[in-house]
Amino acid sequence: MVEKRPLVLLVDDEEDLCLLMQMSLSRIGIDTHSAHSLGEAKKCLGEHAYDACLTDLNLPDGNGLQLLDWINEHCSNLPVAVLTAYGNMEIAIAALKAGAFDFVSKPVNPKHLEQLLQKALNKPVEQKQQQAEMLEHKMLIGQSLPIQQLRVTLKKIARSQAPVFITGESGTGKEVVANLVHRLSNRNEGPFIAINCGAIPTELMESELFGHKKGSFTGATQDKQGLIQSAHGGSLFLDEIAELPLSMQVKLLRAVQEKRIRPVGSDSEIDVDFRVISASHQDLEALVQQGRFRQDLFFRIHVMDLILPPLRERGDDILLLAHHFIQKISAEWGIPAKQLTARAKEFLIGQYFPGNVRELRNIIERAITLSDDDAIDLPQLQSAPQRQMAQQITASAEPAAQTSVLDAPSAPRKLPEEGLEAYLEKIEKEILLNALNLTHWNRTIAAKKLGMTFRSLRYRLKKFGLDTDED
Repeated sequence: MVEKRPLVLLVDDEEDLCLLMQMSLSRIGIDTHSAHSLGEAKKCLGEHAYDACLTDLNLPDGNGLQLLDWINEHCSNLPVAVLTAYGNMEIAIAALKAGAFDFVSKPVNPKHLEQLLQKALNKPVEQKQQQAEMLEHKMLIGQSLPIQQLRVTLKKIARSQAPVFITGESGTGKEVVANLVHRLSNRNEGPFIAINCGAIPTELMESELFGHKKGSFTGATQDKQGLIQSAHGGSLFLDEIAELPLSMQVKLLRAVQEKRIRPVGSDSEIDVDFRVISASHQDLEALVQQGRFRQDLFFRIHVMDLILPPLRERGDDILLLAHHFIQKISAEWGIPAKQLTARAKEFLIGQYFPGNVRELRNIIERAITLSDDDAIDLPQLQSAPQRQMAQQITASAEPAAQTSVLDAPSAPRKLPEEGLEAYLEKIEKEILLNALNLTHWNRTIAAKKLGMTFRSLRYRLKKFGLDTDED
């Protein structure tokens, strides 16, 4: 039985260009139809089942964005790539945000066109889709609304070739999400190369990213392939991209736009095919305004964006993640998995988690180490300062301490020797510690019980050296 060849619709008012693209694609086993206007393209799409569509943005009776909107409404699963005039990046980015799979700059590079359509035609079969969904739930743990919304966005982004920018607080899992974008995409059989831009010394950065030729500088004893070239056919993840020096931002911009790199000391360029995914916990727009990040690079990498929620906004996901870490760490250490007590669960739910998921994992690992039985309780979860303060309160507890946390202490029978200010600070600290102890160091609840804002409570904790955000 002869295998059915893929069928692609080419939409461009330049008949010569359509003919050239037809010839190029025919050599790699792709059949094509041509349309030279918006109306003709819609007619073709209504009469035939295409596997992909390539359209110019400028058409005699409309534009490619209008065709893209029509396709999204009538045949939303059809991958669409757009042809753009050289350097017209604003329109190309608008097309990507509207749902285009990718774009090709004119004049068309036949090799780039073939690579692009081969990826567009690499549709996952049902089994692969099921595997992708299982992978998604395994890597992205949680059932909270922010995570459900993130999953929906991830599926849309994974279908595209557009650059992705991930932002969120430190420890929210930006590399995990970047890896998931790659593994859900049709690039999943290619490499996923992750680079921490802040961890590479400035003097070695160009060589690490772009590679070098033997003898190009002192110590270059052999040719070296750069990390960007290592991502050929897959995805390149640039973590903490804000740390790139301005001089390197220029070179990266050209590599992302042209998909070509020049190793240090080389006289020729190398074609590279990669999808760029970047991340930062810093505000790139603010850095652009300050002149510390190039505006053109910002717009080039900031096509599709993902904002990762902080752990404190994910509700019961905290317990799901805690259970996951307990199972994973216990398996790695070859010990029986421990259970969280009710007090331990209440404590975890109430934490602020400035370090997010990374901090939670560290807390669980420490708790497993400290636990001598099959349960993890409050003392194993508390940090050293929290445990010390709790012990102090327990040791100095008096019957009066069992009253409401807001009850004022008994009036002294004589004037305090330390003076009024010092005495009041002592009383304030005792009330704060009592509130924290009664709420298992849940600062949000403690602030409510004390009738103050979280910010005000945190200010007072810092004043007395009780803030634990650095743990």
